[in-house]
Amino acid sequence: MSQSDRGLRRLAAGTLLAAFQGTTAPGWVLRELEHGLGGVTLFGFNVAEPGQVRDLTAALRAAGEPVISLDEEGGDVTRLAYHVGSPYPGNAALGAVDDVELTHRVHQAIAAELAACGVNLNMAPSADVNTEADNPVIGTRSFGTDAELVARHTVAAVRGLQAGGVAACVKHFPGHGATRVDSHLAVPVVDVGLDVLRERELAPFRAAIGAGAKSVMTAHVAVPAVTGDAPATLSGPALTGLLRGELGYDGVVVTDALDMHAITKSVGLAGGAVLTLASGADLLCLGPLPTYDDIQAIIAAIVTAVRENRLPLERLEQAAERVAALRAWFGAPHEAAAEQNGVGLHAARRAVRLTGAPEPLVEPLVIEVDTPPTIAVGDVPWGVGPWLPDAEIVRVGPTTADVPVLLAKAANRSLVVVVKDAHRHQASQDLVSALLAARRDTTVIEMGLPVWQPGSAAYIATYGAARPNAQAAVELLSGR
Repeated sequence: MSQSDRGLRRLAAGTLLAAFQGTTAPGWVLRELEHGLGGVTLFGFNVAEPGQVRDLTAALRAAGEPVISLDEEGGDVTRLAYHVGSPYPGNAALGAVDDVELTHRVHQAIAAELAACGVNLNMAPSADVNTEADNPVIGTRSFGTDAELVARHTVAAVRGLQAGGVAACVKHFPGHGATRVDSHLAVPVVDVGLDVLRERELAPFRAAIGAGAKSVMTAHVAVPAVTGDAPATLSGPALTGLLRGELGYDGVVVTDALDMHAITKSVGLAGGAVLTLASGADLLCLGPLPTYDDIQAIIAAIVTAVRENRLPLERLEQAAERVAALRAWFGAPHEAAAEQNGVGLHAARRAVRLTGAPEPLVEPLVIEVDTPPTIAVGDVPWGVGPWLPDAEIVRVGPTTADVPVLLAKAANRSLVVVVKDAHRHQASQDLVSALLAARRDTTVIEMGLPVWQPGSAAYIATYGAARPNAQAAVELLSGR
């Protein structure tokens, strides 16, 4: 391979954020980092405990200058705490409190944990304005339904993360909040005019850019007024025209995972990589599915596209310059993040809402109505069990639960029903309604968005299912 070929391959590899299985770095990842691989994205399956993550990131840094990224949003989406649940409430809870200083403190605490583990880019915050209640992928990941509220808390989150030396990656541009389709599975469409888009979807991104956000993540969402039928990730008018041009953004553009069906089922992994680079992206998050062979094929496809003049060499050089500037920022001195002991529980207590008055607990039976996890969240534990050690906890499927058996079990006992985004699951609503028909004294705890509220004696809304949200709910339930 000639020196120019090696240089071109290095430029191509430098645009990729790879993923791998396991809690130690495979040899191929370390070799590719030596040959210019842009970095890695870590997932829950890469995490055992903080010391192990520190060792993993140290091994990665010994092989190169990687961007080391993950999704640590707080709330339902966590990677560091994937096996136990996040110690921080997510955006919906922070939006419900609407204290930007608190949002800043929570994200500074998240940054401190990430920096201590060697992570330098956090794929957060979600700047999506969740105007569609039936949104299957955003929901509690959004600060709320009002663009101005989302904008001010997005700014607070960006500043909190970056004060701790961790780059923010504001997502999902140009907005995933008005969708009813999960882009992991298909291409959602936000069919609004440019005026609405500018006023609503783009407002938080405009604010984040003004606050100095180091990176912005693309959405696999079609906005016909801008992108036609194509998802924004593959759209020059969205990334170069709207984001770079109209909004004046010159930081690093990171793609959402290219292994999502919106890309793989349309243009394929390698095709998507070439198209998104040509459209203006700088770093390509590949997601957890691509193998080493897939990554080799993607690099080869990028190199071939340059040689065939389908992808300008200048575009790769520009991406490399932006990522180099980001690496320089990683290496610059940053203020040490102040200790934020207990800020997660403090925030969750301020967010939790009680309607009605729970009766004193008597040998409580807690029925947790199972809700299928989204792909973005994964199988993170949730529920109130850890804070109600004397209660009997029953986890049931909404379509398989036996109501008479549950009611018999609850006889002469306090009945507590825990749901998650019941408004999105008719079967959950039907089960809760059947239980309430016999037991009006039931307390319902909603650990998603409190859109559907049954007529129970007491109703507790947590705005998320992270550990502190559950603890705050149990404190209200127990009268503490």
